[in-house]
Amino acid sequence: MPQALEGSQAIAHAVALCRPQVVAAYPITPQTHIVEHIAKLVADSKLHCELVSVESEFSAASVVLGAACAGSRAYTASASQGILLMSEVLYNISGLRVPLVLTCANRAVSAPLSIWNDQQDSMAVRDAGWIQLYCADNQDAVDTTIQAFRIAEHCELPVMVCVDGFTLTHTLESLELPTQETVDRFLPPYHFARTINPLAPLSMGTLVAPEYFTEARHMHHVALLGAEQEIVAAATDWATMCGREQAPLLRVDGPPQARIGILALGSVFGTLLDARDQFPGPPVKLMHLRCLRPFPVAAVRAACVGLTDLIVLERAIAPGADGIVGAEIRSALMGLDKPPRVHNFAAGLGGRDVPLAIYPRLLEAITKPHPRMSAIDLRPELLPVDSQICRETAP
Repeated sequence: MPQALEGSQAIAHAVALCRPQVVAAYPITPQTHIVEHIAKLVADSKLHCELVSVESEFSAASVVLGAACAGSRAYTASASQGILLMSEVLYNISGLRVPLVLTCANRAVSAPLSIWNDQQDSMAVRDAGWIQLYCADNQDAVDTTIQAFRIAEHCELPVMVCVDGFTLTHTLESLELPTQETVDRFLPPYHFARTINPLAPLSMGTLVAPEYFTEARHMHHVALLGAEQEIVAAATDWATMCGREQAPLLRVDGPPQARIGILALGSVFGTLLDARDQFPGPPVKLMHLRCLRPFPVAAVRAACVGLTDLIVLERAIAPGADGIVGAEIRSALMGLDKPPRVHNFAAGLGGRDVPLAIYPRLLEAITKPHPRMSAIDLRPELLPVDSQICRETAP
């Protein structure tokens, strides 16, 4: 039965339904409510697990790494500077092929200091070797969190579930939580083939000489590419059990005859859906990139067939280069006979509101000359004239 839950509370319940045995986390806005709710579930004896309060995000990642290697289903969450502080351990976790789940409550990275939402934190570690899944709403966050544990354990790869901070973590939505019986049928008990056992000692993460390091990294790369099949299988099986369809890699919404497409990650996809209904204009195909790693090249190519223009709307930037996602889109589309023109825009950085009116601005912007990567909806008085895409008086 649908119920109104804050995003963080819903994610905490989803984690609890997966029966983690160890949860370790350090509080950081806007992630804190997730682990607060998990702590309450533990205190109320509704979740039986070891809850470890640590002194930093580096320690949180280290604790769950050790717990998973020792044979426990493990979970943590973080955001922003916390993701950067644990980045060394994130590489260790993925390089050791350790299955665990992390929720990234996406938040801007300092400096300047911002506690509000964009996706610079998860983008900064996109090449750490983790599967990365981005959620469009809180129901998506619940379903993806549950699927993430199965994906991680089947592939022996860690999964980062990315949800927009505040926009999702601190807002109420009407959503459905599955029953414990449904989750138990979907997610078998934790199993890690290389569990550390003092009765059968083994070493993990030892020195690898140059003669073998390339092979180790390549096997990791191949495993990530292969994870795409498990991501699809998990979404398909979950839809069968709970009755909610979910595009596992890339959601496409719009008429097939559309010649313009807009691709985004996270909650801004909902904004674009509402805006398309409100503003008349040419047919537009909207796309939500749920899976950033592994990057779904085939799905992106199939969705872009017939398009003349593709707008990639990002919540992060690569200073001094093109857009982060836009560069990968351009690379993927090189396989098409007639690839669309890719227009890269950044919006909503540092929590700036992304209004419905951004939709017609985007459609207008691509009709005018603009750089390969541009910021849209910025206050014109703060930027040089040649950096402005939308010239409006700030409110």
